[in-house]
Amino acid sequence: MGRPASPTAHEAALVERLRAGDRAAFEGLIRAYGGKLLAVARRILRDDDEAEDAVQDAFLSAFRSLDGFRGQSELGTWLHRIAINAALMKLRARNRRPEAEIDDLLPQFMERGHHAVSPARWADPPEDDLARAEICRAVRAKIDELPENYRIPLILRDIEGLTTAEVAEQLGTTINAAKIRVHRARQALRTLLNPRLAEDAP
Repeated sequence: MGRPASPTAHEAALVERLRAGDRAAFEGLIRAYGGKLLAVARRILRDDDEAEDAVQDAFLSAFRSLDGFRGQSELGTWLHRIAINAALMKLRARNRRPEAEIDDLLPQFMERGHHAVSPARWADPPEDDLARAEICRAVRAKIDELPENYRIPLILRDIEGLTTAEVAEQLGTTINAAKIRVHRARQALRTLLNPRLAEDAP
C-alpha cells in the first residue's frame, strides 16, 4: 500500500474536485466548515439571520475564487478569512453610527505617570469546568458591551487570531491604529470584568 495522503494533498484533491463542479465535494465542504464559519459570523454580527446570510455569501465568494486559491494557507484558514470579510461587509451595510469612545473605561494616570487607582488583581482561574465556562460567558458578554469600533478589532485579534497587520487590512486602517484600538479595547474589557474577576469580588 502507498503512504497515506498528507493533509495538503487531501486539500489539493478536494480543491480540484470543487473546481470540477463536484456537488458532493461542495456539500462536504459546507458540512465540514459551515458550523465554524457561522460561529465566526455570529461573533461579529450578533444576529443569527445576518450571520447565516454572511456564511452563504462567504461560501459563494469562496466558490467563485477557487481559481485563486494556491494552497499557501490551509483551506480552513482561507475560508475563515473570507467569512470574516463577509461578516464585516454585512456590518458596514448597516446604518453607520458615530464611533464611540471608551475613555471612561480606560486607566487614569497621575501627572507622574502613576495609576490614579491601582489596577485590581484578578483571582486565579478556577479549576472547575463549570466555573471556567461561566467566566467565558461573562467575558463574551462584556466584549459585547464594548462599542463596535473597539469590539470588532478585539474579536479579530484575540478571538479569531488575526495578526495586527491582518486586522488593519480587514478594517481598512493602519497597523498602528489597529494596535491602539486593540490595546484600548483590552483595557476597557479589563475594567468591565473587574467586578467579576477581581480577587476581592464577591
